[in-house]
Amino acid sequence: MKKKLLDAVINKKKENVAFAIITNLENGEGCIFEKGKPLDKNFIKFEKNINLYFDKKKNGIIDGTNIFVETYFLPIKVFIVGAVHIAQYLVSFANTLNFEISIIDPRGYFASEKRFPGINIINKWPKEAFEELKPDKDSALIALTHDPKIDDPALQYAIDKKFFYIGALGSKKTHENRCDRLKKSGYTDEQIKKIFGPIGIKLGGKAAPEIALSIISQLVSEVYKKT
Repeated sequence: MKKKLLDAVINKKKENVAFAIITNLENGEGCIFEKGKPLDKNFIKFEKNINLYFDKKKNGIIDGTNIFVETYFLPIKVFIVGAVHIAQYLVSFANTLNFEISIIDPRGYFASEKRFPGINIINKWPKEAFEELKPDKDSALIALTHDPKIDDPALQYAIDKKFFYIGALGSKKTHENRCDRLKKSGYTDEQIKKIFGPIGIKLGGKAAPEIALSIISQLVSEVYKKT
């Protein structure tokens, strides 16, 4: 990689943006690709395929060419509402994956640095926290408190902003009650169906680490469905 391109890659990483390195393996020429920005003229005829690789978060050589695409993506933002025991295991799993975790819980005695070392902790109500953090549709919500005063505003925000993943902990009955409250707040059946409730894939486990594993597995599955 030429120094000019290497310097550009370093700067892009500092800017915290998603991009791809495009390299012609035959002559060593390369450039940086960013979605929606003009592509280097030497690679313009491959633009459609480069976009396809980028959208699928795929690395590799474009079929029938010497053009190699290497993608660099930002960590997916995951907001865990409720600093409960399960959240500690979720953080442990998520730290080995490409997730950027934030814990939201107004209850400081639960959401503390001691219980969640090195994690971004916001001791505020969900609505206030989200207004500060400004998440988008590429974000994920995991609601764990069982407390409607905390979980419901978070779920409403995630529905409004069209988070790609929305999950809420609780039994089938708890989820039915949750859905009833959302309907009374004006949300449609179609919007409410976006919520995974009860959250997680069916592994059959009951212990906190097993529940956390089922949640993180479902989240990973949804990540790849959206690419």
